[in-house]
Amino acid sequence: MNTINKYIIAVFLLFSTLSFAQNAKYKCMLQMTNYKGLEAYVVVSLIDPQGKYEKTVYMMGDDKQWYNGFKEWFKNLSKKKEKISAVTGASVAAGDRTSATFTLDESKMNKGYKLRFETAVEDQKYHVSDVEIPFTTDALTKKTEGKGYIRYVKLNKVQ
Repeated sequence: MNTINKYIIAVFLLFSTLSFAQNAKYKCMLQMTNYKGLEAYVVVSLIDPQGKYEKTVYMMGDDKQWYNGFKEWFKNLSKKKEKISAVTGASVAAGDRTSATFTLDESKMNKGYKLRFETAVEDQKYHVSDVEIPFTTDALTKKTEGKGYIRYVKLNKVQ
């Protein structure tokens, strides 16, 4: 193998390693309030600095027939044609505590992004911004109170 090919392979390996190094796993602990009603569906999305949806990070609730209850998120899911089956888990009942692990792109940290937790319960109010957490090193791992069905959310980086 000549020197130029070795150089190209080395540069490719370096850049592919760097792109993976920007992703980090976070464990999300979510505590629900004691609301009355069926289990809640929760969508966690990355929101860009202009307030637009960038990506679905996680979905708690895997029955697709209820996804259209998330009016804002569903509009963007349809536009972007995201495949979210790999980022779904069970819905969450009133008063329950659950945890999920998801991957976040840390290259967007401290650049005006935020994580939005939307909640919906059948035949009840839809909360577009039940919890919003600034995607900053300071705010990301602090306990954040909810405004709807979520009592609080706490994230921890998984080592």
